[in-house]
Amino acid sequence: MFRLSKAAEYAIRGVLHLSLKAEGETCGIDEIAKAQDVPPAYLAKLFQSLARKGFVKSFRGVEGGFVLTKKPKDISMLDVIEAMEGHIYLNDCLIHAGYCPKDDMCPVHNVWKEAQKRFIDYLKGCTFEYMANASKLKEKRAKEKLST
Repeated sequence: MFRLSKAAEYAIRGVLHLSLKAEGETCGIDEIAKAQDVPPAYLAKLFQSLARKGFVKSFRGVEGGFVLTKKPKDISMLDVIEAMEGHIYLNDCLIHAGYCPKDDMCPVHNVWKEAQKRFIDYLKGCTFEYMANASKLKEKRAKEKLST
């Protein structure tokens, strides 16, 4: 079963939170953790990893925090997942040719291969700009619903 680790899930939520901020605006770990319901110490560790991989930059001091190094439109969900998990494989036979001795003769291999391609392509297309806009729209609709 394909399942994201908590690290990948929390990293996605953290990057999404930064994507909701104005370009260049820093945000502290405590704010992100509280807003995204993520343990702050764990999130800080994840953000150190994201910084090493070039997704965020950290600033120290009173006005410190984290900022995205790229525009949200230039970061896909796949980018963050692979930064945290490595490459995605829906089945062992997709790791590399010959990994499974039945590669060439197994009809299921082609199904897995196509499913993985579609899944990867979909995640590549899910940018953080798209998700930030969707988040703002959902929040707006929730507020409108409460006021009626």
